[in-house]
Amino acid sequence: MPKRDDIHTILIIGSGPIVIGQGCEFDYSGTQACKALREEGYRVVLVNSNPATIMTDPEFADRTYIEPITPEAVERIILREKKLGNPIDVLLPTLGGQTALNCASQMFDAGTLEKLGVEMIGATRQVIHRAEDRQEFRTIVEELGLAQPLAKTVNSMDQAWDFLEVCGLPAIVRPAFTLGGSGGGIAYNREEFEQIVRRGLDASMINQVLIDQSVLGWKEYELEVMRDGQDNVVIVCAIENFDAMGVHTGDSITVAPAQTLSDREYQRMRDAAQAIIRAVGVETGGSNIQFAINPDDGDMVVVEMNPRVSRSSALASKATGFPIAKIAAKLAVGYTLDELPNDITGKTVACFEPTIDYVVTKLPRWTFEKFPEADETLTTQMKSVGEAMSIGRTFRESLQKGIRSMEVKRFGFGLDRNDKWLRAQREEPAVVAATDEGDGPVWPIPEQKLMRKLSVPSQGRLYYIRYAMKMGWDLQRIHDLTNVDPWFLDQLKHLVDFEDVLASYERLEDVPADVLRQAKQLGYSDPQLANLYLGNITTETILAVRAYRKKLGVEPVYKLVDTCAAEFEAETPYYYSTYETPYAVVGDEGDQPPHCDDEVRITERKKIVILGGGPNRIGQGIEFDYCCVQAAFAAEELGFESVMVNSNPETVSTDYDTSDLLFFEPLTLEDVLNICE
Repeated sequence: MPKRDDIHTILIIGSGPIVIGQGCEFDYSGTQACKALREEGYRVVLVNSNPATIMTDPEFADRTYIEPITPEAVERIILREKKLGNPIDVLLPTLGGQTALNCASQMFDAGTLEKLGVEMIGATRQVIHRAEDRQEFRTIVEELGLAQPLAKTVNSMDQAWDFLEVCGLPAIVRPAFTLGGSGGGIAYNREEFEQIVRRGLDASMINQVLIDQSVLGWKEYELEVMRDGQDNVVIVCAIENFDAMGVHTGDSITVAPAQTLSDREYQRMRDAAQAIIRAVGVETGGSNIQFAINPDDGDMVVVEMNPRVSRSSALASKATGFPIAKIAAKLAVGYTLDELPNDITGKTVACFEPTIDYVVTKLPRWTFEKFPEADETLTTQMKSVGEAMSIGRTFRESLQKGIRSMEVKRFGFGLDRNDKWLRAQREEPAVVAATDEGDGPVWPIPEQKLMRKLSVPSQGRLYYIRYAMKMGWDLQRIHDLTNVDPWFLDQLKHLVDFEDVLASYERLEDVPADVLRQAKQLGYSDPQLANLYLGNITTETILAVRAYRKKLGVEPVYKLVDTCAAEFEAETPYYYSTYETPYAVVGDEGDQPPHCDDEVRITERKKIVILGGGPNRIGQGIEFDYCCVQAAFAAEELGFESVMVNSNPETVSTDYDTSDLLFFEPLTLEDVLNICE
């Protein structure tokens, strides 16, 4: 289908100020939409109130309004544009998070859009209602023959008490029309139940909450799905949560592609996602649909759906190289998936589902230290303020790269200065004798404390899983306490066991090349090795490990993110590092030196390396992404090649078309020096 020619001006609503649960991923999606629609010749009007965003730069829209995102303010903007002789034809609300979706819904319900002659595109009001109204969505899911947890939508405390008698405790409370699980939570007793339900009713735009029977401990998955006006549906990415149900997906370590699904389970989930997006009626754009699977018997339930671009969409876009927001914007104006080229390959179209030959891991970043009174327990209400993403050839490599991308003074899964086990092994008297949180020695960790740390989700639980393994706990016991899938625990145990190999060498100079290469393939960083062998992490010790590693010929290669597992050659220079085992090449002149495939393409142009801001945190957020993007544009204007290094999947700086070369890598001395070389 050709693009719509009855549209001249499109209004895009942004997401407003950054809040927990709704961050700079919507600046990324809004910026992509502005660029995509303007290149199609449409006039774009943008409303947003956040001055730190890329999208509010005057060059991205034809007219930008820095105004509150309220129905009244948006109505005044529409009237103003009409008075200026540029009437707004359509409103695109699916790229500005829950804020934009709610604002557009309120304007439709009040009759404002009909009165002003403005059409909603991307998702109609009926579609939003079907997906976001908990009871309506449940009806659709059940009519499809799919299951949801035993649940009921309520609009009052009396109704909530009545249903509690049916579902029992613990109960999960999910308010309708909120972002990041805001207002919701898990109630383990009647006092918590009353508190969370009242909070949820207040937070919901329609004073509605869904009370779910608990499926705590089930495995959680998300599918990113896109559909066009001709009923073509593609599954962009399948994402698996490391943490089981009960932890908001924004607070969980997540992995793409899904690692522990059988093909039968994946196909069943895929069929369900396609049926849901069709039944809900999302015709032009992306949605994410969440599922839970009972690890004991394989039962699958549908958890919820977002009929808009989300934080998971940004992660899926960066993980696969498939620009969900850009494609969603073009679908909204009439294109179909088979008409839109894939910018990464230049040869395929958007109806080719991405296939990735690497593992992507996202780790959330919290800032609890800023709020000493805050409850660090992770529930269905999102608490993280940012995230980092890493790419590796295996989950173990990807996880360790992700940990050091977090910039929380951790350089991998143990063996750094914050590793209690290693410090105790060195018999540092101040450490062994100290008390931790006033309930026992640092090492060995008291059994009751360790059980509590494993059973209650919190920001440090990953490292307590390691300590349990170090103390000899078997994987079944750890699984019973954490509900983390045994496959993930086995991967972590492999890292813990490999430490014994590393520790069997007393000096760095004793480590042979094959062991060092294996360590790097498992994601171990130079700082971890410096701490293990040289007793400290300083610039000097890191560089000493680096020098020894290079002497042995253990150096990274760079691979392209190409959306198609190398079936087609990528046109876009978007890279991640990994370590490969060299292999012999036989040529016309006989055997050649051992070789590793390095896909990086280097030109003779002078380059400027721009270091991004890493994961968002309180005190360092989207404003630094704005600076990095502007720097890339300025470098291009001056004739330099811009090289972007960043680990934040939410940002415009990590978009494939912002800089000349993009390296999705941790911002550490080791990784940046490797890129520069």
